[in-house]
Amino acid sequence: MRQLLILTIFILFISCKDKNKEIKQEQLIENYKKLAALDVKLDTFPGDWLTQHEEKGQTFNQFLAKNPIDVDVDSDCIYILPIGTFTEWESKMVDFNAEYLHLFFGLKVKTLQAISDDFVPKDRRRMEFGTEQLDASYLTHNFLPDELPSDGIVIMALTAKDLYPQKSWNFVFGLASYSERTGVTSMHRFSEAILNGENYSKCLSRLIKTSSHEIAHMFKVSHCINGMCLMNGVNNLGESDRRPNALCSECLTKLSWNFKFKDVQRLQELIVFLEKHQLYFDAAILQKQLDAIK
Repeated sequence: MRQLLILTIFILFISCKDKNKEIKQEQLIENYKKLAALDVKLDTFPGDWLTQHEEKGQTFNQFLAKNPIDVDVDSDCIYILPIGTFTEWESKMVDFNAEYLHLFFGLKVKTLQAISDDFVPKDRRRMEFGTEQLDASYLTHNFLPDELPSDGIVIMALTAKDLYPQKSWNFVFGLASYSERTGVTSMHRFSEAILNGENYSKCLSRLIKTSSHEIAHMFKVSHCINGMCLMNGVNNLGESDRRPNALCSECLTKLSWNFKFKDVQRLQELIVFLEKHQLYFDAAILQKQLDAIK
């Protein structure tokens, strides 16, 4: 499969002028081969996503067949729409998350003015686990499509309230639509205490992981089964915490090809961000990737 992927990338670059892709074919292929050696086999424990959901993965050809979104001067911005009320440190999480997404995708990121969640109908909210939940499907498919600004490439809502995707599910961390270019992420389950300057790092780690995962879905990247990866499906916080804030070789190749990443600079800047917020485990993973492709 990997040899086929490399050959496919090579063939695609022959016609790259039509897609305005400027990454040199030799560099991307070489980076892919080096990063593939770092991929870690995906673990699975009882209750994990793959024990309850069948996933087939996504080849590079299948990614291309979904017609990934092209960035142009008229639509080159990721928009974040905070919904509801936030504490002082939750608001800081919104800002840190926007900073991270800019570094992760290499696109402009703008945070819109926060709005009340009063617009969510009564039949699209419920009480569960003693707390109010909002219908993520309603936000993603009914509300957000009309909120995307004209220069927006995607829009993601961010809320401090819990979410559910359908009545049969207990909750969901986030949800995205491939077709609408919309999504929503909740930080409700990401903190284990009242957030402050001493304990925010774990919440931030979970937030940037979920947000970048959902936005990558909007950019047509499916769940990954190639190895331990940001794009793995997750069922619970324990499983999410075992997954890295890093893309495997296959998923990174998809986004790098589509958005013309400057891979070395991108990794360097992400490492600085992660270390600044004491996320050393993920910084070490990215450092290995950086060392491999330098």
